[in-house]
Amino acid sequence: MRIWMMWKSLFIAILLFINFFPSFVSADKVMYTNEVAVLVYHHIDDQVQGPVTISTKLFEKQMEAMLRQGYRFITMDQFKKFMSEKADVPDNAVLVTFDDGYESFYTKAFPILKKMRIPAVNFVITKGLEDPKGTLLASLSRDEIKQMRKEFSGVDFQLHSDQMHAMKDGKPLLSNKITTNGVTETDNDFKQRVINDTRKCMTKIRDINGAKSVDSYAYPFGSFDDQTISFLHEAGVKFAFTTKAGMTNVETDPMQVPRINAGSPYIRPLSINNLIKQALRHQIPDLTKN
Repeated sequence: MRIWMMWKSLFIAILLFINFFPSFVSADKVMYTNEVAVLVYHHIDDQVQGPVTISTKLFEKQMEAMLRQGYRFITMDQFKKFMSEKADVPDNAVLVTFDDGYESFYTKAFPILKKMRIPAVNFVITKGLEDPKGTLLASLSRDEIKQMRKEFSGVDFQLHSDQMHAMKDGKPLLSNKITTNGVTETDNDFKQRVINDTRKCMTKIRDINGAKSVDSYAYPFGSFDDQTISFLHEAGVKFAFTTKAGMTNVETDPMQVPRINAGSPYIRPLSINNLIKQALRHQIPDLTKN
């Protein structure tokens, strides 16, 4: 009887462990190979949450849960070698990305990433570098980016346009011609506007040593088309990131890299695992693509 009670207690303890700490049980499980789950975040704020704004605590819990579940975080350089050279990536590979270049990346996200040694890339709207405190949400400064690169080489800074993260007449500037005083810009003017903006963005990131190679772009508002891609290619962009959900493998178009939105307050720590499983099962159409 005593032995039976001991086994019963052990069985109950195991069930409780599985229920409350499911990530430990699956830490060694290979969920996918030769693919990368690219996560996207935007802003971190402990007072105000929104569709793409989460708290510091939630972000930290998400990262902790993913580490326990056996996900392996890779750098931007590893990702680019995977895409361009078919270099190996670890099983359950994950790339963490942030959009917009908000100061909260420095004050809230970076300390967590540095402590856990989790690489990440931030796609910066570089016009904010000129007056970091003058934007609606405080932007990263040049000194902050330099300091992060000095403290942890795993963080990378890439392109989210200089002046293109805006709309005119309800249309994204990157993928639409501008009409001013009834006059619509010519094909060549449109092309040069996009190329010049992209190269200006590149120059600013290079000047602060934001990355080993500055050649990656996140589409503002997720809006792009074939013409946009050709313009960015001409400007020197080799990799571009969308708002389309899905997984990335070596067959993925490097100018249409899908990403999974993990930066919502409704995405609990263990929910990212479910989002990745969903992305593995099927690709979700990008409704923002023109």
